[in-house]
Amino acid sequence: MNSLFVRLVVVLGLLLPGLLVPAKAQDLPRLYHTDLLRDGLITAGGVTMAVTGSVLLSNKTPLTEADLASFDKSQVNKFDRWAAGNFSQKAKDASDVFFYTSYGLPLLFLADQKAIPHAKDIYFLYAETISLAGGIYALTAGLTNRKRPNVYATQAPLEERLHKYAKNSFFAGHTAATASVTFFTAKVFHDLHPNSPWRPVVWGAAAAFPVTVGYLRLRAGKHFLSDNIIGYAVGASIGILVPELHKRGRETSWRLIPTSEQTAVEQLQGIALTKRF
Repeated sequence: MNSLFVRLVVVLGLLLPGLLVPAKAQDLPRLYHTDLLRDGLITAGGVTMAVTGSVLLSNKTPLTEADLASFDKSQVNKFDRWAAGNFSQKAKDASDVFFYTSYGLPLLFLADQKAIPHAKDIYFLYAETISLAGGIYALTAGLTNRKRPNVYATQAPLEERLHKYAKNSFFAGHTAATASVTFFTAKVFHDLHPNSPWRPVVWGAAAAFPVTVGYLRLRAGKHFLSDNIIGYAVGASIGILVPELHKRGRETSWRLIPTSEQTAVEQLQGIALTKRF
């Protein structure tokens, strides 16, 4: 995942909440309960994490040819070692197609008559979902320095091995972002159509789409298997939990709230999950 994705998160995270202010009154009971201030702050928190992570990514010390000469596959843990040295430009390009295509999937709700009355809430939560997924990825990748599998690929072009994002392997951002979108789409469909026979198909497609992206990123030498597993789990969890925690009735007990803590060095901002008993 690169800076283009971070810019996409920032743009969507800033624009969607402003354009899609949660409805205050509708003819039908609201499926989700959203709050402009609370959820706006959460979305802004995700955008802030994405921007902070982007700065950290940009300031990483790049690898040198001397570094490459000292690297060996035996340095990689046994679980992931088999992927060290992978490289495929075709797989990388294919993963980008699936990745960017996934962002349009929630637009299908515009053709769903049951979704139209809840569209503002749905797309407000969509903005929150992608901002959290993008923010958590960018901040994590910015704070870690795991080398990508293609760094060990002696057959790969030197510029690829020395790319400024060569130390962004943990965790798999493409996989996480795709999973957050597909599982969000499936969860909203599940809530909108409780009796639909298509629900297993939708969930199956939601699970398969990021698996495909993860496989392609693995083949491309962009991430190890463990990076993809963690990215998949993070993205799927966000995609499911954001709409679930905002369902009418449930949001009174489980809540996502923005939080901050002042340390001796700096002020930390994040998201807290709380439950009322």
